Amino acid sequence: MSRQEQLNRFLWKSKQVEYKRLSVCVCPYCKSKKIIKKGTRTTEKRGKIQRYFCKDCKKKFVLNDGFYRMRFVDKMITSVLDLYYRGMSLRKIKEHLQVYYEYFCSHMTILRWIRKYAKMIGNFVDKIKVNNSNCITFDEVEYKTKKQKSFFIGVMDIESRFIVSSEYSLDRELGTFINILSKAKRNSINPTLNFYTDGLAVYRNALKRVYNYKHHAKKFNHRIIRSQDQAFNWKIERFNNTIRERTKVMRQFKELWSARLIMKGFEIFYNFCRKHTGINKYPYELVTDLKLGKNKWLDLINLSSQAC
Repeated sequence: MSRQEQLNRFLWKSKQVEYKRLSVCVCPYCKSKKIIKKGTRTTEKRGKIQRYFCKDCKKKFVLNDGFYRMRFVDKMITSVLDLYYRGMSLRKIKEHLQVYYEYFCSHMTILRWIRKYAKMIGNFVDKIKVNNSNCITFDEVEYKTKKQKSFFIGVMDIESRFIVSSEYSLDRELGTFINILSKAKRNSINPTLNFYTDGLAVYRNALKRVYNYKHHAKKFNHRIIRSQDQAFNWKIERFNNTIRERTKVMRQFKELWSARLIMKGFEIFYNFCRKHTGINKYPYELVTDLKLGKNKWLDLINLSSQAC
């Protein structure tokens, strides 16, 4: 294939992608799909942004791809999210941006980005149904929020290592575990029959409430795993150690609402942006139909903005 043929093929694919994008976009004013390109809007830090024109209401607008009214380029924002959850602190990320970008931001701006997109993507992924196995495991990790004990509780599908549900809470009461397990049950396509936990008594009581233990006693297998046993509950403990690798340098969380968003972002990172060495895949690939590219943060933000 000649160089000119390769160029023509690339231009053809680019046009097909643009046509597909226009076909799923609607006017934010009148919800019409009769839209066309109409010039660009020049910004200081993001360069030129494509404008569109609606043939029905005669208004111009910019598509909301998840970065609407953001002052920095999408590649910079998604790289910040990835660097933070891979272990870099807010101030180290700021220093990194000063080296590689002409424009940079403060560490508090970076924290606001993490909170914003963790909430946006979290609202999207929480609605995804998971093609789970029949076994789940769950456990909690202790932290501090304003010098008070707090817990991050995660529910994992054993075969795919996918975190089906999680919650950051100030207590380990029965109602908290009922809410977490109810969310896991609601997000699961297949019925769950086997449950692997440690010896905390509230686990068994929560499982009885959510999965109707008394009515399905023959199909229900709640296995209690203790540290001295050979079959230790190591898969969820390995996930907990992965969390500790990132959070061990943090003294404590200052606000409960902020801690919940930050830990929600870690759940998203673990499920969608981090390849698991045990299965040599991303956990989402085994339980969902999502097709994400190399920049998975960017694709998740785009999908989240379309779902709004």
